[in-house]
Amino acid sequence: MSNIKRYLAYMLLSMFLFGMVFYAQKAYEHAIAYEDAKTQLVALQGLEEQASRQLENFAKSILGDLFDDTREVNFTNIKQKQALAMTEAQKYTRYFMYLLLACMLSFFYLSPRSYLFFGSLAASITLAVGLVAPILMVTIHKEVEYIGDIVLSFESKGIMGSIMKLYDNGDVVVALVILLFSVIVPLLKVLSLLFMSIFMGNILAGHVVKFFKMIGKWSMVDVFVVAVFLVYLTSNNADVTKAEIEVGLYFFLAYVIVSMILSLSANRLLETQVNAR
Repeated sequence: MSNIKRYLAYMLLSMFLFGMVFYAQKAYEHAIAYEDAKTQLVALQGLEEQASRQLENFAKSILGDLFDDTREVNFTNIKQKQALAMTEAQKYTRYFMYLLLACMLSFFYLSPRSYLFFGSLAASITLAVGLVAPILMVTIHKEVEYIGDIVLSFESKGIMGSIMKLYDNGDVVVALVILLFSVIVPLLKVLSLLFMSIFMGNILAGHVVKFFKMIGKWSMVDVFVVAVFLVYLTSNNADVTKAEIEVGLYFFLAYVIVSMILSLSANRLLETQVNAR
């Protein structure tokens, strides 16, 4: 690849990375807006609120348009905001994934070292969002006679927030295991990849290579831990009737796939370096 084409490729990938940051921020903001709308809806679906709505619906059935059904209108508006927030969160998540895919396809145009550098940056962004964005929304319902469906409790969970809550609730072992394999190991993995791409010729690179090979043995543990984590959260209470996957899980799983691809690329780069010597 000529210098001009190489610089153009670098500029394009840099734009992709900035675009990923923008779309990730938008996806996160709308995911939080979805949470807020859900929280407002839950507040309107408690026992007292549902009883009041039933009385208002009864009054409306008698009085018709003479009855001002403000509560129901407010409930409908919040549901519409919630649906819009989820649609927007999913839309920006898709845009993010398109740019991430474009970065991964640069494998066919860049040198292995450059590919590892830009891929590691893309993986870092993806991991950061996967750790802070909500990944699971759990709602506990109960059907009450004459009242209808009421919400007993509601929680939206992200990896970092859940780790802190598990620790506060006394589930220290579970919290530490998730912290180790879903936060620390992935961070070390992506940082070692980035270090290798920048300082491949440095004397410290040899130590990083050894560390990278060691941590590579745990490449699928983060997926396993998150899967167990989701099962733990959804089965922790037998009354859970609904669990919604949120955008944070897609970001984290995307990071896992990208990190595996980058690990293969890093191994090839290491083999090339060894053969060159």
